[in-house]
Amino acid sequence: MSEKTLQHRIDGPDDAPVLVLGAALGTTWHMWDRQIPELARHWRVIRFDLPGHGGSPAHAAASIAELADRLVATLDALGVERFGYAGCNIGGAIGTQLALTRPHRVTSLALVSSSARYGTADAWRQRGVVIRTNGLDPIARSSPEHWFTPGFAGAQAAIVEWAVQMVRTTDPGCYIAACEALAAFDVRSSLGRVGVPTLVVVGSEDQVTPTTDARTLVAGIPDASLALVPGTSHLAPVEQPAAVTELLIRHFSTAWHDKPGPGGQAALGAAAPKPQIAPPPVPQAPPAAIESGLALPDQNRGGTYEAGIKVRREVLGDAHVDRAQAAADDFTGDFQDFITRYAWGETWTRPGLDRRTRSVITLTALVARGHHEELALHTRAALRNGLTPTEIKEVLLHTAVYCGVPAANSAFAVAQRVIREETTPEH
Repeated sequence: MSEKTLQHRIDGPDDAPVLVLGAALGTTWHMWDRQIPELARHWRVIRFDLPGHGGSPAHAAASIAELADRLVATLDALGVERFGYAGCNIGGAIGTQLALTRPHRVTSLALVSSSARYGTADAWRQRGVVIRTNGLDPIARSSPEHWFTPGFAGAQAAIVEWAVQMVRTTDPGCYIAACEALAAFDVRSSLGRVGVPTLVVVGSEDQVTPTTDARTLVAGIPDASLALVPGTSHLAPVEQPAAVTELLIRHFSTAWHDKPGPGGQAALGAAAPKPQIAPPPVPQAPPAAIESGLALPDQNRGGTYEAGIKVRREVLGDAHVDRAQAAADDFTGDFQDFITRYAWGETWTRPGLDRRTRSVITLTALVARGHHEELALHTRAALRNGLTPTEIKEVLLHTAVYCGVPAANSAFAVAQRVIREETTPEH
């Protein structure tokens, strides 16, 4: 198997229309096991594992778009042109990406426990920091409380243990790469371009992708309907397999038929009536601008500002940048613009050094000058950029020789506090 394709499994008749199932982050194709007997009676079902999941090769993907490209390459190798798609969690993100970029390939879509934007970029990058320091065990142990309702988890000890082991056996690097991909995923402003019948499925007790996220999808996608599964949390296909199976069969049987219609296109039946859902308040600026805390960019700022604000957010975090910009006024605003354009837009974006190396240089310079507040900020940034606590310790030991023991002593105190804050798993 090449780096451009995904590990997969096929069930059902070879001559049946194809239905692709995408699994959630930290799970394998086995999360769909209890849907297969019924789905395989109607469709040729293709399931795939994410990189580093379920024994698949650990070829990490940097974005949702890259995961979608690999799935398309896999389907191309199988001779599959058109297909229905159902995905859960990150699998839903891949499905949305396919509907936006390959509309001629996707005939119908089901988004299970999915979102147009999954949480915040800061939260996903923070998860990566925790994994680099502690491995996947803390994430694995906390997964059942996020995936299942307490009643289900208490009654189904074997399934809970299965879920924990799935996460534990995932490749950490591929899991972190998937976190980075979800941090960058935001299609809220593009939902109107999803042109296929779409079913949005959400558990009533889901706190990971709550019902508000589902309603955003339904309000934004032109031909979408909502299905609420009562008493269910995030992994709805596992917790309520019969209910989810019935919803999928009903949707893909009525919203898509794999027979040519007028003009050579697949004939699409009438979608289920769209529920009357009050859309969220219409923002006064595009969602991307609201999320970033920015007004629409001035025309004279140019590309360096846009590149700089992107890198600044990725390295320092949305929360910090939002605070800095909210505090800017007529006196400090020009300085914020200056550092965004020159420090972040022209220096941090240069291709000659990677971000890890730039973090090492920055930490050293801040230790030498005794800028402890900035040192704390850039210790957090170094963890986000992939440095481990051990590597940061080595950087500070090196500064003790060239910048002086007192400077390094103060730096160790600052870095120790930040590392404890950033790498301690939440319970």
